[in-house]
Amino acid sequence: MFSRKPAENPRSAASKIMAGNSTFSIIGPDVTIKGDIHASADLHVDGRVEGDIACASLVQGEASVIVGSLEAETARLAGHIAGSIHARELVILRTARVEGDVHYDALTIEQGAQVDGRLSHRVPGQSHGGKQADDAAAPVNPDDDEPRLTLAG
Repeated sequence: MFSRKPAENPRSAASKIMAGNSTFSIIGPDVTIKGDIHASADLHVDGRVEGDIACASLVQGEASVIVGSLEAETARLAGHIAGSIHARELVILRTARVEGDVHYDALTIEQGAQVDGRLSHRVPGQSHGGKQADDAAAPVNPDDDEPRLTLAG
């Protein structure tokens, strides 16, 4: 008459999320990390990180502080970061304060954001040192090499 469903194992719930390779890690607002972070997953930082961060994608909360360099495919910054930034797609929100050089392929800066440093568009095939990695890798189409900067209101 009444059937009991077996309780779902928390590990199986986590494995369902991870099955789609959409894993992410969260550093909460009450957490301080002193040291470098290397993550193949997406990272959400609401706390304080004193060290370099390398990850697939970064979302930074408004109250977050990062003291160190950042390397990510995509980054959405809303807090304070003191260090160089290397990102393919970068969004700097109005609450963000960046102190350091910014290297990007595509950049969006909201009105009110503070950036104290140099903005440098990265050319595809270019190393971080600024030298062309391979002349054969240079794009043939000049439109592909145009810097993209978006100012959001």
